[in-house]
Amino acid sequence: MVRKTSEAATTAGSWQWTRTAVTRRNLLDAAAQVFVEHGFTDASISDIVARAGSSVGSLYHHFGGKTELFLALWDDYQNEHERLVASAVAKARKAGESDPLALFNVGSRSYFDYTWKNRDLELVFIEGDTPPGFEVLRRERGREWVRQNSVLLGASDDTLGRLTVAVITDIITVSGQEVALAASKREADEVVQAAAILVERVVR
Repeated sequence: MVRKTSEAATTAGSWQWTRTAVTRRNLLDAAAQVFVEHGFTDASISDIVARAGSSVGSLYHHFGGKTELFLALWDDYQNEHERLVASAVAKARKAGESDPLALFNVGSRSYFDYTWKNRDLELVFIEGDTPPGFEVLRRERGREWVRQNSVLLGASDDTLGRLTVAVITDIITVSGQEVALAASKREADEVVQAAAILVERVVR
């Protein structure tokens, strides 16, 4: 009897976790649509929850408010970037690639590909209509990205090594913005090719 009760509790807990995850995902997806259409300032919480099929109370429960929802959306977007880049690099390594720059370029191409596919959302994050605290979060994430690139490239820990990684990380960041602003896939691909050339010039 106790065992059955325990199993029922576990099942209920799993269902509750799944429902919570689905609710959060729906709110994030709805927020992406509304922020793309209206920007942060003019985005309406009522519009977001209506599109998510949720409630204002649920939004505040999961995120705390519109600002926190925006920051969570950006964090989710960055996490997916990192996941895809890490997967692409791991796949290249498994295929036998060991050159740090080649691996960096593989990761960069994955980054640019995801940026192009989600360029409308990328523009939301770079066009300036963002909540207080966003730039601090962006800078913190940028420093972490520099650290990850330093490890991937096997850069030296001296001043020149740190600056080199910072410069090539900035090249990818700015190029990603240009990819999002590109009028066509062909134009975006030209940006990607130019970024690879610039990075090689700096590293080599």
